[in-house]
Amino acid sequence: MKPFALAFILALSAAGPSLAQPAHDSSEELAPVDAREAFEKLKSLAGTYVGQLRLDKPGDEMDGRLGQFTLRVTSRGNALVHELSLSGIPDHPVTVFYLDGDRLMATHYCDAGNRPRLVGALSPDGKKIEFEFLDLSGGDEYGHMHRIAFTFGDENNHTEEWTFKFPEGEFRGRFELQRTNADGGPAAY
Repeated sequence: MKPFALAFILALSAAGPSLAQPAHDSSEELAPVDAREAFEKLKSLAGTYVGQLRLDKPGDEMDGRLGQFTLRVTSRGNALVHELSLSGIPDHPVTVFYLDGDRLMATHYCDAGNRPRLVGALSPDGKKIEFEFLDLSGGDEYGHMHRIAFTFGDENNHTEEWTFKFPEGEFRGRFELQRTNADGGPAAY
């Protein structure tokens, strides 16, 4: 596996019923909503979660690895810090979610050495927030995080999907996550 794929995988978080599903169902339009409402919903995920990585390419050495996710509200409620630690991998990426005027934004501090920014939108039914690529700081030689999606379940479960775009294609991963605590602090797994 390419070292850059590792960057993507470490940035991943998501799960769902079928990896054969497209990353984005174009028939499900995202309606413009108040970014603050979407951000508050995203901040409700603060806590620690665990789940297994499921890749769109089963058989990859990273498929099935256990991930721990910590989502922590910080900066007096103005930022949500998202960290992923994948079993067997010593380093992990960080994504910061925040409001920028009337937009919900994410900056992903990637293992590929760049910082893509993504813009988020809440689905009309309020069950999903999708972040789409906006722009990039740093080089794109190894690719970049291109899409992030959160699907809300109950207060203890949610799904995350992460799409990393390489110069020669893309790579998707999903985690079906179970809360282990609510304070966003560390939890053993």
